[in-house]
Amino acid sequence: MPTITTQDGTEIFFKDWGARDAQPIMFHHGWPLSSDDWDNQMLFFLAQGYRVIAHDRRGHGRSAQVDHGHDMATYAADAAAVAEHLDLRDAIHIGHSTGGGEVAAYVARHGLPQGRVAKAVLVSAVPPIMVRTERYPGGLPIEVFDGLRAALAADRASFYRDLPAGPFYGFNRDGAEVKPAVVDNWWRQGMMGSAQAHYEGIKAFSETDQTDDLRAITVPTLVLHGDDDQIVPYRNAGVLSAELLPDATLKIYPGYSHGMLTVNHEVLNADLLAFVRG
Repeated sequence: MPTITTQDGTEIFFKDWGARDAQPIMFHHGWPLSSDDWDNQMLFFLAQGYRVIAHDRRGHGRSAQVDHGHDMATYAADAAAVAEHLDLRDAIHIGHSTGGGEVAAYVARHGLPQGRVAKAVLVSAVPPIMVRTERYPGGLPIEVFDGLRAALAADRASFYRDLPAGPFYGFNRDGAEVKPAVVDNWWRQGMMGSAQAHYEGIKAFSETDQTDDLRAITVPTLVLHGDDDQIVPYRNAGVLSAELLPDATLKIYPGYSHGMLTVNHEVLNADLLAFVRG
């Protein structure tokens, strides 16, 4: 099983498929999932001739279940450790949800200074910040995230069934085509990880102000969001991120959910490919 060991001794699992001289695309997964959430996109871009890489965030999937480092700065440093180990150059970094925050932090703090990044993509991503603050009064109240923590601590297995079966993929909407196997796969990935890492990760994805990260990203950045995202509301995430990024392209998908990369993958993959090739 391919892993790297970070400076603080944490083992990070990664996948690395494709020709080593092909342009690399590195995928960054959302909370509380794993690199498996990118299977569709990795196979798609592999077939297009790209080298595709994804890793399991610390405490998630097959990476070590350590009790420390569950913050956006460390997530970005871990991603940098993978990119350096594989010596990724001219890479496109694509992040979903919490992974979008990880991409913003990695590109701004590591990828650009090291000259490794060509483009970035933020999909249904958490920046600039999810929780309501004085700077961002349109954010969600802290009670929303306290509720997530309480549900996780009380009955993680049921919580990890109810979230994908309901708002994550929009399966709670009238007329939605519910896909039980997608719900099962979400649950499988979530339950592979550490309850403690996932609990601490809620603070990381909701309370990290990434305004400065976004402003520092000078490479072309694609921002994609669904306007029916019930997890990360698009007006205070994708729209604001695009305003802060120096070189952003924003696309809002009418009626699409937080999990649009899975349930609307044909549309999303085509748009991602056009941006990567453009």
